[in-house]
Amino acid sequence: MRLFVATELPDVIKSRLERLMGGLHGAKWTDSEQMHLTLRFIGEVDARHADDITAELAEIRALGFTLSLVGLGEFSSRGRVQTLWAGVESNPALTALQARVESAVRRAGTEPEKRKFHPHVTLARFKDGIPNLGRYFAENEPFRSVPFDVEEFTLFSSLLGSDGAAHHVEARYPLGFSLEGATEAQ
Repeated sequence: MRLFVATELPDVIKSRLERLMGGLHGAKWTDSEQMHLTLRFIGEVDARHADDITAELAEIRALGFTLSLVGLGEFSSRGRVQTLWAGVESNPALTALQARVESAVRRAGTEPEKRKFHPHVTLARFKDGIPNLGRYFAENEPFRSVPFDVEEFTLFSSLLGSDGAAHHVEARYPLGFSLEGATEAQ
């Protein structure tokens, strides 16, 4: 089973991101139902390891928080654009949650993540790459979403198919909220 941990996006944010989708030849746009903010890609695991991950994630205690998506960017390799993404405004609560998720999956026996956490929402992938997104960025920046609440995180399984990956919820983990909004998370 192929797993990852993410926060889901509210429909209003998905709708806003859908308005950015178009005008790029060769783009494989992300289906709005598959949009998410990955906290940790885990990869292929057996059933026992998946159970251990599920249990460790259930031990995470953190408060909910508010996020905004801001800016557009790309991931490239060898001068070829491979991924177009919407960025995430810097947020210490998101960074802390991601660190807790990383610790939990490591306690469950998963190898440490080698890449630095770069929060983003993938908008499109390019199989053959495209040389330049300058015009697209000029037409769509500055980009900023309305703020939205993150009230849980989710363990997903991902099944690769000819049309891309299909994501399925394996477990949801609620984040706490204090009445004052300022109690210390464990």
